[in-house]
Amino acid sequence: MHVLIEWTYKTPRGTETVFRSEEMRAAKALLFAEDIERTGRAKNIVFMDQLDTIWTVKEMKHYLKEIETEPHNITVYFDGGFDRETKKSGMGCVIYYDQNGKSYRLRRNAPSVELTSNNEAEYAALYLCLQELELLNVHHLPVRFIGDAQVVINQLSEEWPTLENNLSRWADRIEAKLKDLKIQATYELVGRKRNAEADRLATQALHGISITATREIVED
Repeated sequence: MHVLIEWTYKTPRGTETVFRSEEMRAAKALLFAEDIERTGRAKNIVFMDQLDTIWTVKEMKHYLKEIETEPHNITVYFDGGFDRETKKSGMGCVIYYDQNGKSYRLRRNAPSVELTSNNEAEYAALYLCLQELELLNVHHLPVRFIGDAQVVINQLSEEWPTLENNLSRWADRIEAKLKDLKIQATYELVGRKRNAEADRLATQALHGISITATREIVED
């Protein structure tokens, strides 16, 4: 979960003003908040998440302790590819998450011969990601879904209407799965370069290369 910190600062002469930080991971924000608190000049320290929910320092400590052993701070990249000549599709899924104080990356792809367009493959790729999140036992958490599929991102964000029946069915399946897992989804549209990893997985699936792998991410 990403949050920002808001606090009231009081000078020795009693002048007060309110500061607000940039958005950052909740665990990092808590470290800053505790340090700010130690100055003795800050009060009313709170956190605000992406849904504008307000958290106290005590509530944030409890939340982070509660989710420490479960996957959290989750970001998902998805991509789908469709070959018009062979009528085959490939789906790529990359999930970044934290668990037990460590960071991980899960990669998964899958082929399909049942889809009819690139947009449908993009929807199927996102649904594949939801299935992987379910296997990770992700629930009741905010999750960022990032892709380069303008149609999918804008339709799920309700910026565009979903007029095609087959895409509408996929959107309904995705919304139902999100509701079942109690996932608070946010969607982000990026360029193809920023989605290269998921794109590569989708292409590999189209060529019959199956990948399922999870590894720990170790910072240099």
